[in-house]
Amino acid sequence: MYEVIEHLKQKQWLWQGTAQHHPLDTHSTGFPLLDSKLEGGFPKYGVVELQSDSGIGELRLLLPHLLASSEERMSVFIQPPGYLCAEMLAEQGFDLNQILLIYPDNPQHALWAAEQCLKSGACSNVLLWQSDLEVHQARRLQVASETGHCLHFLFKQAQAHLFSLPVSLCMRLEPHNYGLNVTITKRKGGWVHGSFVLDMRSRWSQLTVEQADPVVIPFPLRKQG
Repeated sequence: MYEVIEHLKQKQWLWQGTAQHHPLDTHSTGFPLLDSKLEGGFPKYGVVELQSDSGIGELRLLLPHLLASSEERMSVFIQPPGYLCAEMLAEQGFDLNQILLIYPDNPQHALWAAEQCLKSGACSNVLLWQSDLEVHQARRLQVASETGHCLHFLFKQAQAHLFSLPVSLCMRLEPHNYGLNVTITKRKGGWVHGSFVLDMRSRWSQLTVEQADPVVIPFPLRKQG
């Protein structure tokens, strides 16, 4: 048993509560509150798992980071749900020459494409929409990300697992009138911070929902007799 535990420690697959925490090198997310919760922002490389339904603002969450980190290398989108709007990306300030969209024939080809892009050294971010992922597949993506110094965002549906995937960061996203409700469920080298609301009104006010004013019905005053 001792040998097994030591092996897990060497692979950094086991974290001890008494271990001293060293902040990781990070990229700003573009949202001060999220940066604070992540103690700096997204990791420079590794796998970031985003458990989310499609179309709730999950891609908007990443746009500030993608824009800030895509000047020198490419951002790759693999089998996104629907076709991304080039006009929207250009309006946000992206150089479309630095954007690559890949629509593989099947999930196996999508995983292969993601791994090749991650370890190529030509990409700064690789975004993959994949419903199911095995532990060994997630580990291969993690290693490829470290090899190419490229950050990998994995979009998948929230599912009940007996164990978590070996990723650097995992967040569950839910819709909120002001943006997104974010729950950090796993963070390598640090503590999680529970759920909080990420307010996106300052960036995308037209895509948020204002709370309706409460309806107050005045009651007639009782006459003093």
